[in-house]
Amino acid sequence: MTGFTWIDMVVLVVYLGAVLFAGLAFSKKEMKGKEFFKGDGTIPWWVTSVSIFATLLSPISFLSLAGNSYGGTWILWFAQLGMFIAIPLTIKFFLPLYSRLQIDTAYHYLELRYKSSGLRILGAVMFIIYQIGRMSIIMYLPSVVLAQLTGISVNILIIAMGVIAIIYSYTGGLKSVLWTDFIQGVVLIVGVVFALGFLLTSINGGIGAVFDSLGTGKFLASDQVIINPNIFKTSVFIILVGGGLNTFSSYISSQDIVQRFTTTTDVKQLNKMTYANGALSIFLATVFYLIGTALFVFYQQNPAALQTAQQDQIFASYIAFELPVGITGILLAAIYAASQSTLSTGLNSVATSWTLDIQAILSKNLSMEKQTKIAQYVSLLVGIVSIGVAMVLANGEIKSAYEWFNSFMGLVLGVLAGIFVLGAFTKKATSLGAYVAFIVSSILVVYLKYNVPSVTSWSYALISIVVSVIVGYVVSIIQEKVSSQNFKTDPKTTVYYKNGGNINDNRSTKAC
Repeated sequence: MTGFTWIDMVVLVVYLGAVLFAGLAFSKKEMKGKEFFKGDGTIPWWVTSVSIFATLLSPISFLSLAGNSYGGTWILWFAQLGMFIAIPLTIKFFLPLYSRLQIDTAYHYLELRYKSSGLRILGAVMFIIYQIGRMSIIMYLPSVVLAQLTGISVNILIIAMGVIAIIYSYTGGLKSVLWTDFIQGVVLIVGVVFALGFLLTSINGGIGAVFDSLGTGKFLASDQVIINPNIFKTSVFIILVGGGLNTFSSYISSQDIVQRFTTTTDVKQLNKMTYANGALSIFLATVFYLIGTALFVFYQQNPAALQTAQQDQIFASYIAFELPVGITGILLAAIYAASQSTLSTGLNSVATSWTLDIQAILSKNLSMEKQTKIAQYVSLLVGIVSIGVAMVLANGEIKSAYEWFNSFMGLVLGVLAGIFVLGAFTKKATSLGAYVAFIVSSILVVYLKYNVPSVTSWSYALISIVVSVIVGYVVSIIQEKVSSQNFKTDPKTTVYYKNGGNINDNRSTKAC
């Protein structure tokens, strides 16, 4: 057991320098306006697909998924299988819709559907709040781990991570972010697969011993049921459905993901990137869970090797103390890669949403140069705020960041996704109906979170979406009856439009 050495430190520093260099290299061409926000139309679908994967599988997944299966069972693995719900719904209904409308941001859709700039601003504000929270967790979790392994101040590590991401997000726009995401996604995949292979060779009995453990209670415990008669209590079913709807909510209403869909209006390319992202996500999640169970078996066989570590830090502890010198640095760099890719994506998406969804509406006739400069300043400011929040989080304790984050995501994105689903699947929904649906579902989910702990957080997205559609539709019908008005909806903004084509057929099919 060697721990973190100076060689590992050199590897980690060289890696971070290489990422910064790559980000700056892709930003050599000055990006302005739509190119800054959407890319220049030259980004392959497979790069974007890995970028979506790297964005969704953050260090929250890198550390927490392995920690969950090490300290418990595989029950939360079923949340990853929710991709089989999220991907078909997104591809069938929302990708053609977004491609047809050629939206600039996720919340641009709300303005087109409801003819309400207020709803567009509301969606953007909700996303920005959510994303600042997410980015703070993403900086906090790996920095705490690395601080314990290296002895470097956690605050210094948080600042370093934030500054590097800010630099290339500020200078290169979405193209720089996508390519650096791709590089870091590849590092993450290779590093994790290598770690699993090395770990299995260190276990007496290898993969067979791991499967034996899964068969004796490490896959599902005796009290973990497939379906609970009360669907709002934890079960495999609600975790699968809730995980799927959380991912679905991200796909349709979270700007960091939707922004990738705006890089092209070619539906075939969009479908490819979505399927590839789903396959990568399920594969890597399974690898992480195998690593967690393998760690459980390894430390049972080698109890003297077990270091004192919290659940979310057990994988990093193994990396530092059991892997060969140099390899440790590479694997810790992979953890940092997961952080950097998600962080840079968050900064760029928040800057894009603030500029196009809020600033451009409040300040009319902004030039492309002005929009770009505002976005750069916003990415800088949000990066600084997120660094500060991460430092605050570093002084608290969260047993499982993965569970905490999914609760947070279901609370925020589930509520937001509700008004997207309401607009897409009903022709009658009005802006008033959407506002009331948003308020009612928000109040309900917040009440459940803080007053009804028996309702699992995995059901929040389901509750939010169902309540939003019912309440929004009923309020819209009542409004139409009371006002005696016939509120017309552009058919192109719903899933029922069959004729194809774009909302403006003269526009280019490439992001420009």
